[in-house]
Amino acid sequence: MSFAGRNAAVRQRTLKNAINCTGIALHAGTKVTMTLRPGEPDSGIVFRRTDIAGGAAIIPATWDHVVDTRMCTMLGNSHGVTVCTVEHVMAALAGCRIDNAVIEVDGPEVPIMDGSAAPFVFLVECAGVVEQDAPRLYIRVLKPVSIVDDGHAVSLTPTVGKGLSASFEIDFDSPLVARQSISIGLTEGVFKDALARARTFGFLTDVERMRAAGLARGGSLDNAVVIGGDRILNEEGLRFADEFVRHKILDVVGDLYLAGGPIIGHFDGVCSGHSANNRLLRALFDDGEAWTTERLRIAKKDEGLAAGVWSGDLAAGAATA
Repeated sequence: MSFAGRNAAVRQRTLKNAINCTGIALHAGTKVTMTLRPGEPDSGIVFRRTDIAGGAAIIPATWDHVVDTRMCTMLGNSHGVTVCTVEHVMAALAGCRIDNAVIEVDGPEVPIMDGSAAPFVFLVECAGVVEQDAPRLYIRVLKPVSIVDDGHAVSLTPTVGKGLSASFEIDFDSPLVARQSISIGLTEGVFKDALARARTFGFLTDVERMRAAGLARGGSLDNAVVIGGDRILNEEGLRFADEFVRHKILDVVGDLYLAGGPIIGHFDGVCSGHSANNRLLRALFDDGEAWTTERLRIAKKDEGLAAGVWSGDLAAGAATA
């Protein structure tokens, strides 16, 4: 069945070629190699540990496989095999609209690269992207879902739009960070231009505590923005005046892509992190009336709109909660 033609359904996409990179694992501090490979239609995003034999190596990149959220998002399978710090590469795949891919890593952690998603966007662009003969399914939020804790809150609410929009607010006891907020619509191209280059960040005073807990052993000024007292320790400074809150949205994009497809709705977060993002997805999918799946259709080809531009009619998908 072909989905080409006038007013056709938005099609799934994958990589045209395999591509790899090598870097440092942020928390383990070890060298790790990662390869992005094309995926079959409807296979989704899957991690494969190349240092593990057989089926135990496969870890689906879905919300129900999240097993830890301390300082990063960790996925695991029933064999106890895990892979962590997946949020930045997941954000890049979401931002590049990649539906199906196999992510091979030769250890338990994705390389941190420069602490942002930009290197992974670059890899996708170098590998190339191809459309597949299968419709893309979107997850539409039908009613509000929220998680509220002491000082932390996240929510997903319905929207009349055809994609994901997000708002986030942070408030740190540091004059260099302080209170920052951002609200952004994640339409085509916005992720790469506005979010992908925003780096993870931390405070110099937290480094010893984190390393004692087995975390951030590979952290450095090459892969994180480090705040020491009243100054940014990175020689080049910040990439955005509000880089801190932009990185929080980047993490949200990656964590929400573990839904198994793109979300149509509005996310709002206040001083929250990976744990709340995953709990929000669990709350969404626990309520069969809170979501449904849909296919988006693109406008006529002769209007000059590329596949994937969210313009045109909505059509209900075959699967409904």
